[in-house]
Amino acid sequence: MDSQQLTQHIAAAWRDSVIPRLVDYIAIPAKSPLFDPDWDAHGYIDRAVALAMDWARKQPITGMALEGVRLPRLTPTLLIDIPAFAGAPLPTPLLERDIKAPAPKNVLIYGHLDKQPEMTGWREGLGPWQPVIEDGKLYGRGGADDGYAIFSALSAIAALQAQNMAHPRCVVLIETSEESGSPDLPAYMQALSPRIGTPDLVIALDSGCGDYARLWSTASLRGMVGGALRVQVLTEGVHSGDASGVVPSSFRIARQLLSRIEDETSGRILPPEFHAPIPEARERQAAQAAQILGRVVHEKFPFHGSTQPMERDLTQLVLNRAWRPTLSVTGADGLPPLNSAGNVLRPNTDLKLSLRLPPTVDASAAADRLKQILERDPPHGATVNFDIDQAATGWSAPELAPWLAKALTQSSQHHFDKAAGFLGEGVTIPFMSMLGQQYPQAQFVITGVLGPHSNAHGPNEFLDLDYAQKLTCCVAEIIAAVK
Repeated sequence: MDSQQLTQHIAAAWRDSVIPRLVDYIAIPAKSPLFDPDWDAHGYIDRAVALAMDWARKQPITGMALEGVRLPRLTPTLLIDIPAFAGAPLPTPLLERDIKAPAPKNVLIYGHLDKQPEMTGWREGLGPWQPVIEDGKLYGRGGADDGYAIFSALSAIAALQAQNMAHPRCVVLIETSEESGSPDLPAYMQALSPRIGTPDLVIALDSGCGDYARLWSTASLRGMVGGALRVQVLTEGVHSGDASGVVPSSFRIARQLLSRIEDETSGRILPPEFHAPIPEARERQAAQAAQILGRVVHEKFPFHGSTQPMERDLTQLVLNRAWRPTLSVTGADGLPPLNSAGNVLRPNTDLKLSLRLPPTVDASAAADRLKQILERDPPHGATVNFDIDQAATGWSAPELAPWLAKALTQSSQHHFDKAAGFLGEGVTIPFMSMLGQQYPQAQFVITGVLGPHSNAHGPNEFLDLDYAQKLTCCVAEIIAAVK
């Protein structure tokens, strides 16, 4: 393969075709169903799928079959089937009996088109549905997480065929419920399994990168349990001067309940069943990643004032993020804004909780246990409910086959002039746990463009365009190397 020609082809495709369509995609508020219950009526997810399909149909890929699949009452899914491409003919004629046909190979490439909600805090001139290109970055919700995936996958395959390079069969699966925990995906995997076949390699483009200086492959992903905690003490608000000291505070009770889960001083999660042993290989990878990244491990986050990270040891921070459980309160109801908060003892406090889990902890069992811990023996007999809306088990990568380890290293060297890095990610991709169980023999490349300051789910999310194009080149080389 001519790596320079590959780079030039993909750069031209992104300049002329991909980036303009990504700009259009960002402008569509295609929020995931968890954040837009009326998604079907609003039609934004359908618009995003239609945009991607329209672009895909125009790509110069031999034999590509494209279909939008829609199961009843579920979000749509996009299935693209690209047959194996033979590439250049053999230079020397061979007798048919001398040719041993290799076993057919199959690559599954995954991404999604649904998005997180708007979030506040976008700087002036930027917004979630307002695409802006500035300093080589495309700002707006969903470009990096991970609307770019279908464009990257197909432009990589088109670039291989432009060089007459052989590649295996590729199936591209793009879903639209990932940001809600992929609740619709199991039904599609069951329905489409005969058409997908058995992948030899799975490439998921929904993960992160430690920096923008090399190809990163994700070694593990945390699981998560998400839900809404409600503590109710009254049927309506009452004067705090009259009721305080008599009626217990719903906020104080919520604090007590959270202390059953988390040590508020250290942030350590207390129930042992939410922890898992960290494999020695993952500890070594964490130490290597910490050495590569240095203080970027924590300096990539926008700390305010003199706020410090939870640990000084960089390796421990990497392990905290990848292999240790952590609780976040991501939303609240029942709390009026400060400018309208009177002297009222409120009837209820509602908190949205997100508990990240080690990759090997079963999320369903953890969800049941979390609900039990929060709801049992409520202080003062208050009404306490924890309603689970997400439970996704994490994933730990199998050992790399020699050919894949070589392909990762060589492609990163070709396009970044550095060896590939391996990093456990703190995010959750429910699809990976499903595939890990369904296809235990498969190899996995989980990668992505969510690097320092890219801020997926938050304000000022951006896609680093140069990195995305180099990653696309690496994906092309990895596909061509499948053995």
